[in-house]
Amino acid sequence: MSRLPRNFQPGFCYHITIRCNNREFRLTRLECREVFVDAINKAKEKYGFKLYALCIMSNHVHYLLQPIPQSLTARTENFTQYWYKNFDTKYKNGNSTE
Repeated sequence: MSRLPRNFQPGFCYHITIRCNNREFRLTRLECREVFVDAINKAKEKYGFKLYALCIMSNHVHYLLQPIPQSLTARTENFTQYWYKNFDTKYKNGNSTE
């Protein structure tokens, strides 16, 4: 059974969590965190949401944001895809010394 659609309300803030694949500890290096912060800054420029809090843990990220009246799901998916693409490019192609 699929999940019910989220009921996003204008003007509300939302807590969002992104977890690394397989719960791996992929955010331990400073460079990984910098890629994430760069991605969220680009998403803020593109979508215009307000970011109130950001907490980067070693295998997941929490952030609290207030979206503008558009689809929050589409923005979150776009941001997540951007981050994964940049992370994969830098760290899965042998450019990392993990």
